[in-house]
Amino acid sequence: MMEELRSVFADRFVLTVINKKILKEKDFVVKEDGAVILTQNARKLFLSEWQKKKQEDITHPYLKEKICWGLVPYTQAALLSRYLRGDIDEYPPFLWK
Repeated sequence: MMEELRSVFADRFVLTVINKKILKEKDFVVKEDGAVILTQNARKLFLSEWQKKKQEDITHPYLKEKICWGLVPYTQAALLSRYLRGDIDEYPPFLWK
């Protein structure tokens, strides 16, 4: 499930934050060992944007019901458990355009 949701959930979100210039170059700090980290304020901003994203409504492609993005992992876990119990014939992967 993690790989199934990574591109539509995490990757797309991070690219949106960068492309919309919500986070800028000044929000990153390069440490002596070469590690790159976010500043304290940038972390707060990033998490704030993440919380907003999770509140956005979508129509689930399999269930055809409106749910918020934040419930997608829970919904997919519930569908997987229904499949494992034999309640449904196959697991419906989350396919998002």
